[in-house]
Amino acid sequence: MARVTVEDCLDRVENRFQLVLVASRRARQIALGQMPLVPEENDKPTVIALRELAAGLIDPQALMREPQVLPEREREPVLADFSFDEPLDMAGGEPSPVTPPAPGLDGEANA
Repeated sequence: MARVTVEDCLDRVENRFQLVLVASRRARQIALGQMPLVPEENDKPTVIALRELAAGLIDPQALMREPQVLPEREREPVLADFSFDEPLDMAGGEPSPVTPPAPGLDGEANA
């Protein structure tokens, strides 16, 4: 497995910040099913993206101009499945009714 360094990739992009943006966008494409342009060699999508960039196989400017298409599950709001009208049951069952606290538990002594 060939090692890729930041310096190898900085020859292809303007700065480290652009490197992060380009590599993360390409890694997402690979993770979502696009074919890698280098042998996978059991590497994760992030490393594959960096190896592709270092080898000059991807054009950073063209990659950043492409619209980023997110899978359907990532376009939905995260809180869509939650209701703030019902108490949250941490055990995973049905929502339980709210019960008032027992007398004497608020710091007052029982008479």
